Parts: sequence; C-alpha cells; structure tokens
Amino acid sequence: SVLSRYENQITILSDYLEEFPETDEPVWILGRQHHLNTDKSKLLLDISARLWFTYRRKFSPIGGTGPSSDAGWGCMLRCGQMMLAQALICRHLGRDWQWEKHKKQPEEYHRILRCFLDRKDCCYSIHQMAQMGVGEGKSIGEWFGPNTVAQVLKKLALFDEWNSLAVYVSMDNTVVIEDIKKMCWSPPKSSGAAHSSAHLHRSALCQNKNTAGFCMGWKPLLLIIPLRLGINHINPVYIDAFKECFKMPQSLGALGGKPNNAYYFIGFLGNELIYLDPHTTQSFVDSEENGTVDDESFHCQQAPHRMKIMNLDPSVALGFFCKEECDFDNWCTLVQKEILKQQSLRMFELVQKHPPHWPPFIPPAKPEVTTTGAELIESTDKLFEVEEEF
Repeated sequence: SVLSRYENQITILSDYLEEFPETDEPVWILGRQHHLNTDKSKLLLDISARLWFTYRRKFSPIGGTGPSSDAGWGCMLRCGQMMLAQALICRHLGRDWQWEKHKKQPEEYHRILRCFLDRKDCCYSIHQMAQMGVGEGKSIGEWFGPNTVAQVLKKLALFDEWNSLAVYVSMDNTVVIEDIKKMCWSPPKSSGAAHSSAHLHRSALCQNKNTAGFCMGWKPLLLIIPLRLGINHINPVYIDAFKECFKMPQSLGALGGKPNNAYYFIGFLGNELIYLDPHTTQSFVDSEENGTVDDESFHCQQAPHRMKIMNLDPSVALGFFCKEECDFDNWCTLVQKEILKQQSLRMFELVQKHPPHWPPFIPPAKPEVTTTGAELIESTDKLFEVEEEF
C-alpha cells in the first residue's frame, strides 16, 4: 500500500509548462535566467536535464538483510544525490550541458549515472548513503535531515577518486575562506614535502591545466551550508537572500521541504520555489553490459512542482559548486555583495580566518582502509567501530 501511493505518474511534455502562470517575471534555475514569454522550451530543457533521483524498489537489500526499497524514508537521501549529481555534471560536462531523450551522451555522463545506481558497489548509492548514515546516528530506514545528508556526502566523497571533490560542510552558519582554500589545495599524500611549494605556487599551477581543463592542484569544491532560517516557520527576513543564492552561477540549489518530506529546490519564480520531487517509486535500473544506463527514468519529464517560499520548513541546506579557485573567489564576492549587504539578520557568515575558539581545521582524508567498491560498506563498519572507541 505504501508503494502504491508513490506509483509513477508521468504527464506528457505538452503539459509541462502549462503549470506556470503568465508573467513577465524571470525564472531562475541554478544560476540561469529564463523568460517564460520568450524561451519556454529552453526552460523545459534546463529542468529536464537535471538528474532526477526518486524512490526505487526491487534493488538488492541494503546490508544484505535490510530494505529493498527506500519508499517512504529515502527522499532526503535522493535529494542529496540530486545535488551531488548536479555538481558532477558541472564538473565533467559543464552547467550548459543539455539532455535529450534517445540522444547519445558522452561516456562521462554514463559514468556519473553509475555512481548513483542502487547497488552496494556504487559510491553514492542508496546503500552507501544509508550505511554511512549509521555513523551519523541514523538507522537504516530512518529519515535524514539536510545536515545529516551533507555529512554523509562529505564522508563518501573521500572514497571517490575519479571525481576527486573537496566537500566542505559549514559549521554554525559560518563559511571559513581560509579552511576551504586549505582543503582544496591540500595535495595528495604522496606529495609530502611538496605541500608548501605547491601551496605557494598555486597561481602558477592554475595556468597549467590538464586535458580535462581543470586547474591542477585545486580540488573542485562542493560547498554545502546547512541553515536554520527560523524556528517553526521561515523568517521572512531571509527570503530575498535565499532567492539570491539561486541566481549565483555556482548554485546547486537547496535541500529542504517540509517535515519528513524532502525536495530538491532548483530555482524560483517570484515568491514560489521550483523543485524536483523524489516521491515517485520506480523500479531498480542497472547499467547495461557496455556500461551505458537506460536513463529515461532519471530525468523528470512531468510538470515542475512549485511551492510558496513561506511554506518551506526552516531547516535547509544550500549547495554551491566551484570548479576552480576563481569560481570560489567570485562566489565570495557575490556573497559579500548580495547576501551580507544588509546589516539585519544574516542568513550565514563568511569569514576570512578560522575562528580562534574553534578546534583546529584538519582537511578530511580518506580513512586508512584499503578498499574500493563493494568492500566500502564493510570498511565503513570498521570505521564506525573505531569512532565508537573514542
């Protein structure tokens, strides 16, 4: 009966944008502006190109004996997957990449998708996220909040050498520039004594890009800022600043929703948020023998959902992606200009130096466990045992 409540109901594409009102106001989607009067088709393509992760059923039981569906409890985990997937799309394919049904996609796209398949050997699968959540005090099958999902992604990213992301989750509504730069410029362990010289000469390194076009030395940054924008309801003083975040070119949207009902917010129109809804249950999809993925069920082709900002639960997490250091510097400038310009209640703080009363910042490192893929779950079990000893 639970599954039947969330059966997939897809509306045809011709109905896709009829949900939007007639208006001259721009629609903002993850740092891109669209006008309903002139480019509805571009807006449609932009929304449907985002990777859409929903409840799934009939995957292998989590932990061997756990649930084989996440319907009813996995919505925030799916939203976390969507935010991370958007970061990986930006990293490998660029923000302006578009998806079209039945169109051949690059290998990087299928490799990104494979990271999220519902298998225990995929680095960001529902299996890995649920199991890693145990270390955050969440039982498998228990609902996660935005901050817990952020902490889980931060831990799992340490095992992901292909994407090589630096994941920074802010504490106490404070983003520390010094700590982020220390983490993103942190060299591989093999570098050893080369650390200081690499750090000092990073601007020179930035001019020497590899074939993928990335700044060598700077690890692409996934920045997640968990926030509480009120007590029981969102405080109206935060609304303008919250909307500004979706305008930034680094935007990955926001995780949030209503109590026990998570959504992935990707933009806004006026005082309404636009979001992808994970509350549809689809069957497990695996990769083909050639490594490609039948991807049609991973793109939302139904009418985009909207909700009034004032109906948002005050517990949210903002996401941003900075591929290179200059992107992060630009983000800092935008925050100072658009978010912190008012002297009233600030949504979050951006500071240059590590607060002296905080514990020292140590960039997270992959645990000393020699493992990959399917063995990751077993290794994280050992990791939790070590943590409990402390």
